[in-house]
Amino acid sequence: MNITIYSTTTCPYCKMLKSYLSEKSVAFTEKLIDQDQTTQEEMANLSGGFLGVPFTVIEKPDGVKETVIGFDKNRINSIVGIQ
Repeated sequence: MNITIYSTTTCPYCKMLKSYLSEKSVAFTEKLIDQDQTTQEEMANLSGGFLGVPFTVIEKPDGVKETVIGFDKNRINSIVGIQ
């Protein structure tokens, strides 16, 4: 499972999400949209133009991609399988 978090350097909800996943030993990749225009455009394409953070893309082993807007702990738990 590949998890990518699009975030900014100042977002408190992004920090909460990253801390939560780290506490649960869930690996992720972070992409900062406030430091890279290409990454911002990539996120806009994936989200349908939404630029709020955190925006998380979870690619499952079967190739299906799920997206999560904000720090939605219940949705993330459901997708990732966190109890």
